[in-house]
Amino acid sequence: MEVLISFVFAVTLLAISPGPDNVFVLMQSVIYGKKYGLATILGLMTGCIIHTIFLAVGISSIIKDNNNIFLGIKLFGAVYLLYLAYKVYGSSSVISVSTDKIEKKTPFQLFKIGFIMNVLNPKVTIFFLALFPGFLFTEKLSISLQFLILGALFIVVSFVVFSCIALLGGTISEKIKTSKKIGIWLQWIQILVFIGIAVFILI
Repeated sequence: MEVLISFVFAVTLLAISPGPDNVFVLMQSVIYGKKYGLATILGLMTGCIIHTIFLAVGISSIIKDNNNIFLGIKLFGAVYLLYLAYKVYGSSSVISVSTDKIEKKTPFQLFKIGFIMNVLNPKVTIFFLALFPGFLFTEKLSISLQFLILGALFIVVSFVVFSCIALLGGTISEKIKTSKKIGIWLQWIQILVFIGIAVFILI
């Protein structure tokens, strides 16, 4: 249970941190309304389901009986997360909330865009591969089932956080525009979470 709580906490902080997905959700909500943001979120989370199943079916069978491969994947995960922390450190802390050139689409079109954005992004699979093996939480369940549980938690937490972003879109947008420090705070939260998870995986 402690491992799962740690996982939920880490995923919550990462979901809050600005990225292309939640900024896209925010913009749709601010310009066109909450249901447009929620439609985008449903598409993104449906894509996460595909990535979770792929990981559970494909990777769990490979590492099931091979401790060396499992160790290699965990080391890869830690290194990749440290790399992501470095990338965030080198990026701008300014969160762009420009509403220019955003074409209005139907909720179903936004669902499809969210789904395609996620399911065709190989970085999502790599991120799941880096994250999930470090949070396996019991020897009583199969690795594939644990991956599915972690994926479900990831999707639920991300859905809740992204939905809050969609529902409070106007307020969040104004806060970002009026506060120069919020981007820096969120940037460092993201960096520290990536480093913290990498250390957690290694030890």
